Amino acid sequence: MSAHRQAIIYSDLDGTFLDPVTYSFEAVRPTVAELKRRGLPLVFCSSKTRAEIEFIRRQADIHDPYICENGGAVCIPKGYFPFPIGGAVERNGTLLIELGTRYSRLVATLHRIRRTTRARIIGFSDMSVEDIAADAGLSRDEAERARQREYDEPFKILDDDPTVIQAVCDQIRQSGLHCTRGGRYFHLMGNNDKGRAVDRLNELYRRQYGHIFTIGLGDSPNDLPMLKAVDLPILVKKPDGRHDPGVIASLPRVKRIDGIGPIGWRLALEEWLASER
Repeated sequence: MSAHRQAIIYSDLDGTFLDPVTYSFEAVRPTVAELKRRGLPLVFCSSKTRAEIEFIRRQADIHDPYICENGGAVCIPKGYFPFPIGGAVERNGTLLIELGTRYSRLVATLHRIRRTTRARIIGFSDMSVEDIAADAGLSRDEAERARQREYDEPFKILDDDPTVIQAVCDQIRQSGLHCTRGGRYFHLMGNNDKGRAVDRLNELYRRQYGHIFTIGLGDSPNDLPMLKAVDLPILVKKPDGRHDPGVIASLPRVKRIDGIGPIGWRLALEEWLASER
């Protein structure tokens, strides 16, 4: 890495930084410590809520900005950048650049689509904290944080019929909204995605550092906009030991790492860090 370019690391959480089964990040702690030692920002870019990501940041002792709910907002600790950020709103010491659609509209649209298509759709808004915990393999506290949605409604389509799934997705688009698929759920959202949020945050990093070099790590189709927005996109393996074929087809330049979830995450960044010594 040239001394004139600041590296920025963008990372998905579920199935990438976090183990897809246990949600642990113990495997990557030494790598996180090395990133901090070198002064390299680690920006989580996830479908998770602000409450979920802030909890993980505290556990990992990370203080960089983050992107929540599939690009619904760019969240920046107050004072992180040495200049004012236009259009940001402050909430509890965090500056939010809001890019997403309000949650109430998303829920109302999903309920209407469920009625018109008669598809068996279940969203987080339909589920109790206990339901979410059981379905996603979370503790009650984790499920409570996951339910604090602001810009993104996770949902499941219980029908296996591809025509039903397509009909739901078509109606979402006709409503002026968007749908993406993560590792476990579909996600209903507005005109936002991880890539737009990365672009917005990159503008601020360029303002601070001048030249930057961006790395992105993910595992699923909803990571594709983020991976397209970075200089070095990296794809880790899914739990079945394969790389997501849709991501590969859409982004042939993506670097495929031979490791599942956080094991692949660690291998990819250790390899890159070694090349930069």
